[in-house]
Amino acid sequence: MSVVLSTVVDCVPHGESGVERPSWGLSRSSAPTPSGSSLSIQPAQTSANEAQEEFELQLTATDSVLPVDDPELRLPNTGSLAIMIATNALLEFAFFVTISSAAVYAEYLGGSALFSGLTIGIPAVFSGLALIPLTRYDGGRYSLPLKVVYISVFWGSILHAVAYRAHFLYFILMGRIVTGVGFTGFMYTKRYCSDPRIIGMRRRTTLASWLVLGQAFGFSVGPFVGGLLYKVGFSNEVFNGYTSPGWLTSFITVFFTIVSLYVFEDLPKPHRFFGSNSVELGAGSAPTSALPALAEEPMEQYGIWQLSRQQWGVIISMCWSSMSCFFILSSWDSNIPTFTAAAFNYTPYAAGNFIALGGIATLPFLLASVRYSPRFQDRTTLSTGSAIGLTGLVLALVLLATDRVFPGSFYVCWVLVALGFNLASTCTLSLLSKQLPNAWNSRASVAIQYSNYCGRVTGSILGGAGVQMGMKNYIAVQIGVVGVGALLHLTFWKQLKAKTG
Repeated sequence: MSVVLSTVVDCVPHGESGVERPSWGLSRSSAPTPSGSSLSIQPAQTSANEAQEEFELQLTATDSVLPVDDPELRLPNTGSLAIMIATNALLEFAFFVTISSAAVYAEYLGGSALFSGLTIGIPAVFSGLALIPLTRYDGGRYSLPLKVVYISVFWGSILHAVAYRAHFLYFILMGRIVTGVGFTGFMYTKRYCSDPRIIGMRRRTTLASWLVLGQAFGFSVGPFVGGLLYKVGFSNEVFNGYTSPGWLTSFITVFFTIVSLYVFEDLPKPHRFFGSNSVELGAGSAPTSALPALAEEPMEQYGIWQLSRQQWGVIISMCWSSMSCFFILSSWDSNIPTFTAAAFNYTPYAAGNFIALGGIATLPFLLASVRYSPRFQDRTTLSTGSAIGLTGLVLALVLLATDRVFPGSFYVCWVLVALGFNLASTCTLSLLSKQLPNAWNSRASVAIQYSNYCGRVTGSILGGAGVQMGMKNYIAVQIGVVGVGALLHLTFWKQLKAKTG
């Protein structure tokens, strides 16, 4: 973790004599230097005293030179970055921890399987509704959104837990709705890891890989813990197999809240600099030299009509890719408990273990992608992940068509699907952020997040209806979605080329 989060600085080149020669365009010296002057020693034109004074001035200047950060490799405070990546994992855990026991919990309180599916998909709907108002008041910063995230997840988890004691079915739905407001944090963690004010262009794919690693952690550990808590039971009116996922999530959220208050350092309030045109930078009182990437931006705001057709093609392609990844992952997450119960007589505990083991199998590969994906272009990673996931879908369709679906073969399909589409989802926002102006980072983050929401909601609905509509039809719909994405990739392949890292 420390290697990934290390800050890379430029080294000042050495002169022929072994003395470091500073770049006077970047060094800070109290003595004024006339433009066009030279500090190189010229024995034929200077006296010995002048040469000695010049040499001493050179040494003094060398001592005062400060390292200059490479704008394409810069990173924010390590603690703040760790908080953001860990918060993403917390949100993924909160989303998936209730899946294993959702159906039986709803049934115990008088609900149906459709109601349990609604509790899985409804958080994304209300997260999408809350996202636009929150972005209007966040001021381009992250402290307020983090507070909203933690408070919402805490109270939503409490409501989900007390539904058993109150014997009120709709407390489950209310709890998931409140928790859904906290899922706006998905967008803010992605936006933070692609924010040009603090993240260099060659760091964004690496950080996106860390986010997806947390995503894999959430959808593997979450169902496993939920199923384990249901299995243990805890014969208690307050803390039992139905309510324990909510209580556990609320306790973890309190811990995150306390740590973030002491560790997380937000960006300074935006400061408006005035020139021939005004541009709003998120650097506060920091000098413009501290924000080289933003200083390179033209002094204007970018409207939707200022983007080229190629850039719009990249936006459409990345939004579809993001939607399709979460559409397929969510459909499998919601389908596995119902399908395995019908085909293999699995209990919620066994189904949760099945989902978790598939997620755990992908973790080594996703961890390797954190290290090696920066060496490849994002479009290559996207195509590779989609191809792996498509292989799992085609294999599942073949098994269903030949009636040879067994726990082992179905597990292989799940691992391929989980690995492929998690890997593909690492580079959607990072690639888009590299292709668009820095001023569009917030808009790009919102567009990708709404694509994720669309995929989560529709995928959960499709997965819940998979057994009723026929599993072969269920898989065929997913293959069609991937096929549309492949056509978009081929159409805009040249435009998808971007810097690595």
